[in-house]
Amino acid sequence: MVQEIEYKQVGKFEETQFEKIHNEIFSSSLHASKLVAHEIANLIKQKQQEGLPCVLGLATGSSPIKVYEELVNMHRSGELSFHNVITFNLDEYYPIDRDHQQSYYHFMHQHLFNHVDIMPENIHIPDGSILLEEMDQYCIDYELKIKNMEGWIFNY
Repeated sequence: MVQEIEYKQVGKFEETQFEKIHNEIFSSSLHASKLVAHEIANLIKQKQQEGLPCVLGLATGSSPIKVYEELVNMHRSGELSFHNVITFNLDEYYPIDRDHQQSYYHFMHQHLFNHVDIMPENIHIPDGSILLEEMDQYCIDYELKIKNMEGWIFNY
């Protein structure tokens, strides 16, 4: 059983008096990754029980890799389905083709999407190959997609 993250009121205690947002210190990055993955899984399951989509904002880089590995393990064990999950990635390199090994599109598919049952139409990653003269409108449209999405509950 993985423990849950304990949220403390910001600024109420000596160790949080200067914080503006909740922070938690973990014994290791692996421990933190497992806790975060289980928190995400619990949110997904809660939304499934309510018959609602679970909208996630996802990050890339080395920090979330262990989180994604844990989510994939939960999916493979039959403990978690991503059928109701809608994702928005926060960024992408520019200019870059989505199939380039350094793209976040490639990263997310390598570490998460290729290993779970998320519907491809529910995956939203900024397009790093947009023409420069189309970039402003593309960004406006992407932001509107996010803004108009109901059920936004978790940004990792």
